Amino acid sequence: MLVQLHQYKHEEVQFDDNRTTGESQTEDAVNPDADDYFGAEMDEFDVETWDTVEYEGDPIQRRSVTIDGVTAVSVLQDADEGDPGLPGRTIQIRMEGGNESLEGAEIVDVQDEAPG
Repeated sequence: MLVQLHQYKHEEVQFDDNRTTGESQTEDAVNPDADDYFGAEMDEFDVETWDTVEYEGDPIQRRSVTIDGVTAVSVLQDADEGDPGLPGRTIQIRMEGGNESLEGAEIVDVQDEAPG
């Protein structure tokens, strides 16, 4: 199966000790363009990207996770639910190599791969 999930976490705040009182962090200073910062576009890197979304009036982080070769998906009912300020639940993905648990996740899509 091919499984697509959204996983959530709290937004990570980065403090800059070099700022003076009252100086604001602009979007350009906090999140510079990848080409300016790295000298290459983000598509050229194999990195995990989190987007900022709003949940119940607060900014949180969300990433899209796609996993291929899944044999089973379980939404754990008795797992510690973690942070109630985040959407999602603990989802367990079973593959040939073992199990993986993703906290704060929601199932977006599950597709059964047709035999070739």
